Amino acid sequence: MPKSQRKPGKFWPQVRALIWEKAQELYQMEQAKNMGKDFKGITATRKELREGGYFYLAKLIVLRNLWRERKGFPMLEEEEAQVFQEQTTTKNSLLPFKNPKPSNNKRKGGRKENA
Repeated sequence: MPKSQRKPGKFWPQVRALIWEKAQELYQMEQAKNMGKDFKGITATRKELREGGYFYLAKLIVLRNLWRERKGFPMLEEEEAQVFQEQTTTKNSLLPFKNPKPSNNKRKGGRKENA
């Protein structure tokens, strides 16, 4: 079917706009970080965003967030905030993810140990 007869899509036009927006946001965040107080809110062209890798990174972030939203998982920003809040409220937050060693020292596999 020729391109002129195709119906416009519903998913990619919306997602593409989100990707460009996120790419611009990533670019400006990095510029602000590098320039400090001298940052003036410079916007990049689409070519600069592609060459700098911001478009690709934004595409990954946006598609991952859409997938997580569709599956019912929290967004990454929400999840990071929740994890941070949990870590700051726990009493023993030095090693919160360390698994305790099993107290059972027996071998697995059914072989008997020679004593």
